[in-house]
Amino acid sequence: MGLLDTVLGVIKGATANNTAPGAPADASGNSLLESVIGMIADPQSGGLNGLIEKIAAGGLTDQVASWVSTGQNLPVTAEQIQAVLGSSFVQGLAQKAGINTNDVAGTLATLLPQVIDKLTPEGQVPGDNSLLELGLAGLTSLLANKTA
Repeated sequence: MGLLDTVLGVIKGATANNTAPGAPADASGNSLLESVIGMIADPQSGGLNGLIEKIAAGGLTDQVASWVSTGQNLPVTAEQIQAVLGSSFVQGLAQKAGINTNDVAGTLATLLPQVIDKLTPEGQVPGDNSLLELGLAGLTSLLANKTA
C-alpha cells in the first residue's frame, strides 16, 4: 500500500468514526478530508511545515515532534486542536461539513497526528514540497472522483 493510500485510509477511517449520528458520512468526511488537504497544501500558510510550526507554537511541541518522529504518537484533545487552529476555523469546518464543532475538533485531533505521521515516514518533514503537493493533488483528484 502506497503512502497516499495509507493517508487516505487514515482520513476516511477517522472521519467515519467521528461523524455525527444521522449526518451523511460521505459529505462530512469529504469536507473534512478537503480541509485537511487544504491545510497541508496551503502555500500561504507554509504547507506541511507551516502547519507543524503552527501546532508547535500553540503549545503542542512535544506532541507534534512525536507525530513527525518514528516513535509513538502522543495524543491531543479536541480542545487543544481547537485552541491551536482557532475556534473560528473549526466552526467554519463544522458549518462546511454540516456537523457540530466538537465532532470536527475531535476528528481533527484524531486525523492530524496520523496524517502528519504518515507524511513524515522517515522521521523528518519532507524538504521537497513539490513531492508533497503532487501527493496531495492525487488525494484531491481521488476525492473528486469519489464524489462525482
